[in-house]
Amino acid sequence: MAAQQGSAQMFQPEIITFGETMALMMPAGSKGIEYSSQFQGLFGGAESNVAIGVARLGHRVGWFSRLGKDPFGRMILKKIRGEGVDVSRVELTTEAPTGMMLREVVSGKTSVYYYRKNSAASTLKPEHLDEEYIKQAKYLHVTGITPALSESCRAAAIEAMRLARKHGVKVCFDPNLRLKLWSIEEARGVLLDMAKEADYFLPGLDELKLLYQTESFEEIVKHLSELDAVSIVKGGDDVTYVVEKGEVSSVPYFKAEQVVDTVGAGDGFCAGFIVGLLKGYSHTEAVRLGNLIGCMVVQMEGDWEGIPTWEQVEAVLNNVKHVER
Repeated sequence: MAAQQGSAQMFQPEIITFGETMALMMPAGSKGIEYSSQFQGLFGGAESNVAIGVARLGHRVGWFSRLGKDPFGRMILKKIRGEGVDVSRVELTTEAPTGMMLREVVSGKTSVYYYRKNSAASTLKPEHLDEEYIKQAKYLHVTGITPALSESCRAAAIEAMRLARKHGVKVCFDPNLRLKLWSIEEARGVLLDMAKEADYFLPGLDELKLLYQTESFEEIVKHLSELDAVSIVKGGDDVTYVVEKGEVSSVPYFKAEQVVDTVGAGDGFCAGFIVGLLKGYSHTEAVRLGNLIGCMVVQMEGDWEGIPTWEQVEAVLNNVKHVER
């Protein structure tokens, strides 16, 4: 632990996030899973996607979780570390295996099959949190996936938010509603309670319709205005909404030349938005950066592979032409 503490003090992440990252297997060709004999070995997880995005955009970030002490867990740990993310608080455990998911695209429709029940990440408990590690950050990013994994994960997520607020660390919360993990009835109370503890609430408009049980945008804004958080609502009609103190503003999307894969776009947005906050941008400017990152992500296949570097972002913003050779 002393070595870990020394590493954290030297690195000092500006942003910390945590949650399950799983091995991802995809057919190597265009066939469905059932008919494929070759698969690509990848990985993905909402929180680690955000962490990789923040690192690529030039800021210090830490991600922690529990992974199985198995080939998948070791692969994930090495890859995330290789992206410049601090993984000093990740634990490889023999208690449970690394979670896995299979993904296929058939007739233009994406299907995901999860094998994550009783995974190593689902054993995360409040006692696994390092208060000293959390308190030195500027932002803690939490998603609603973690509390859906198990009762102990739920307690850990809530405790992490409490520790952050105790030490003046700003909390960003993306509900990331996953109805394959829990019912909307179970999720609603937990996620809305967590939103009350956040400084920045980052839901999708479709998620809010389910959580607040209404199709009315005006009713949704009314609910969001009761929160202390600044709410950033993704998934509007070609805009992202900013709801702050009852006032609503909208930030237009960037137009993608070609949509290849929408997976990971929301995580790319979150990374861009938080980096914008770190750079001292206004909320509107930070959302604009998030919109741009999301736009760039959907133009490449993969959960996190399409997240750009800061140099690539600047090239787009400055309309720099690509030179092939």
